[in-house]
Amino acid sequence: MGVQKDRVRFNVGGRVFETTATTLANAGRNSLFGAMFDDNWDLQSHAGTTTTEHFIDRNPDCFAVLLDLLRTGELHIPSNVPEKLLYREALFYGLLDHVRAAKWGSFDGNMLRLARSVRGLAPGDGTAIRAGPDGGCCVAHGSMVHVYDWMMEEHPPISLDYQRVNDAIWVDSDNVVISACERLGRDEGGIGLFSSLTGELRYKFRVTHENQAKSYTGGALSFNSDYKLFSSCKGRSNEYGIGVWDQVTGKQVDFFYEPTGWSLGEADKLQWLHGTNCLLVATLFPRKDNCYISLLDFRDKSMVWLWSDIGAPLTDERRVRDAIAMEETRSVCVVNEYEDLGFMDLRRSVGSVRWSSRSRLMKGKMVDEPCYPKLALHEGQLFSSMNDSISVFSGPDWVLTSRLRNSYGGSICDFSIGGDRLFSLHSEENVFDVWETRPSPVM
Repeated sequence: MGVQKDRVRFNVGGRVFETTATTLANAGRNSLFGAMFDDNWDLQSHAGTTTTEHFIDRNPDCFAVLLDLLRTGELHIPSNVPEKLLYREALFYGLLDHVRAAKWGSFDGNMLRLARSVRGLAPGDGTAIRAGPDGGCCVAHGSMVHVYDWMMEEHPPISLDYQRVNDAIWVDSDNVVISACERLGRDEGGIGLFSSLTGELRYKFRVTHENQAKSYTGGALSFNSDYKLFSSCKGRSNEYGIGVWDQVTGKQVDFFYEPTGWSLGEADKLQWLHGTNCLLVATLFPRKDNCYISLLDFRDKSMVWLWSDIGAPLTDERRVRDAIAMEETRSVCVVNEYEDLGFMDLRRSVGSVRWSSRSRLMKGKMVDEPCYPKLALHEGQLFSSMNDSISVFSGPDWVLTSRLRNSYGGSICDFSIGGDRLFSLHSEENVFDVWETRPSPVM
């Protein structure tokens, strides 16, 4: 893009602003200002003049803030401008992404700061939290799912009519898939696609067995880049296993039935591995007395890797509470009740855990009502929750590099990363925290 010297004048709500085409070009092609340029990013002239006044019937105070953002890359909101009003105006001009980028930077677990804590309005404690792709989130409370946009404004809740929610996953910023328990005596439960904006049910994902639709409990969820949705399924007879649907049409396209002596239908966690085109399925204690972790290849309906603690002497120090696959190192990371990390090699057909003990640091520090640790992997960093904190591990040896902590609300029962934010849900007080990376300073 060449240097633009065309001056542009705006009359916004009666106030006159003057800027340059170069500054406006920073807004991007998809903004309102993008329409003022031709295909070569030259300002489209009007009647041969180089300075033209454009009238916009909008808020001038907000326009001043947004124009300064385009000039400097920094966002400064004066006290007389409500943030919600500024966001509304940014949406009108097509600058909402610029505002978000200026408020928080690219995600880095070692640079996170507590931005806010949000008290939910629903009675009872939350059970699960899932980060949305645009910086929002959804929180499950029993049979309700409360949806928040990136400004932490709550949308109409999603109600599942007294069916307990098991998991949720975002398809995009407008749609969320929710799995729920079957209600005995009624053909309900399973999985549905809902609007995150209105809470409306758009369609259900049904399970068929021998050409008959079956009632079932939907469990852990995952999807891949080919628009396939995966869910653990627990039916009344033979419908135990992993169902697969086309997430665009809602039609069932496959089903991996649970082998005898193994556990798939009650899995706690699913994770699609893009490099190997396999699905990690983990059923963990205390849902089952034993733990089962396996990799499924749907191309030939095979179990290409597996591990279980059946037959092993079990103590609390060695019970697996969560698991996550790490494709770059071709391993599976697991965690126990004391936040000890263990690793299993995916290059071996049958796994064995190599523990990296840190339990001596944690024993004697357990809270009265601890929550089981959870794991997450994001952009080369490993995250593990324990009591009221989340540990961040970095580097090839997964060294502890930072810890996030907020004691208010009790232990962390779940956390999720997405939209350049980390959300942590506490087990008490119906509260969740929003962690963000500070934006990089503009030189």
